Amino acid sequence: MADVRFDQATRVYPGNDAPAVDALDLTIADGEFMVLVGPSGSGKTTALRMLAGLEEVDAGSIFVGERDITDVAPKNRDIAMVFQNYALYPYLTVAANIGFPLKIAGMKKRERERKVQEVAELLDITDQLHKKPGQLSGGQRQRVAMGRAIVREPSVFLMDEPLSNLDAKLRVQMRADIAALQSRLGVTTVYVTHDQSEAMTLGHRVAVLKDAKLQQCDTPRELYARPANTFVAGFIGSPSMNLCTVPVANGCVSFGGMPVSVPAGVAGDSVVLGLRPEALELAAEGLDAEVEVVEELGADAYVFCVAEVNGAPTKLVARSHARQAPHRGSRVKLRPLADEAHLFRPDTGERIDS
Repeated sequence: MADVRFDQATRVYPGNDAPAVDALDLTIADGEFMVLVGPSGSGKTTALRMLAGLEEVDAGSIFVGERDITDVAPKNRDIAMVFQNYALYPYLTVAANIGFPLKIAGMKKRERERKVQEVAELLDITDQLHKKPGQLSGGQRQRVAMGRAIVREPSVFLMDEPLSNLDAKLRVQMRADIAALQSRLGVTTVYVTHDQSEAMTLGHRVAVLKDAKLQQCDTPRELYARPANTFVAGFIGSPSMNLCTVPVANGCVSFGGMPVSVPAGVAGDSVVLGLRPEALELAAEGLDAEVEVVEELGADAYVFCVAEVNGAPTKLVARSHARQAPHRGSRVKLRPLADEAHLFRPDTGERIDS
């Protein structure tokens, strides 16, 4: 087992001026489950492929433990990767697919079969060992792909959107299975996804990327409670945080008639006010809004509204109890919970701490 460290690691694709990964500094602890998340083009998959040795590192370095692997061939990095499309050999049985890396490494047949059996039991696919990949469901194929990575007993697992081809229900089940498996094996794991709910469910820590740069790396709870900037605030959480640019007057901003204090020394005449849906409640008094859509989720409901904020129509989302949810087209009052408000700089988007 080993930790992983990106040290100012940069990748610039030929013909492009802008880097795909820009001076990435990130340390992943031994045994940690780290998730890289971000929109398309953020650099998350490129960073993973740099670690795997499938992309060059144009500047900086990558370490696994104390070993600099920046220029080491992929096969010599002691890293196993699970791909989005499974990458199984269709003409081989499940057992042969799982055991293939051991066969290439020259392991004797009896020892190879023993290890394949162990991994199959771990993944609950012992009854599938005689089948070909074409006879399996998507979830079973993903387990085989994971088994082929696990059987090598690598220092680091890499997973590139491994659940994206599965239906929603199976994806939720596989998330739980992967989390339990990683905890049991204790192997350092780097997992790429564009699905922030998947990231928040799986990761010990989550690294949020945008435009080739790392925006914030922290625990899921901290990312939600203290986003470093407006991008993280808007990206993490579903529905996303309400973000409104509002004027500062007498050391505070007013939203729905409720004052929210602004720390002394904050420059400028406006700030970006951030309110999670649960920090914006339906009340007798507050900001006048019209209900556009109500999304009912069992006991809770999200109320999607439009209101005039700082002279412009603005879309807002509030959470309420489903039994108290208003109807589409009705008028409501929105009141913020001032002690749950977030403040950001309008020019840089960076968080303003009190």
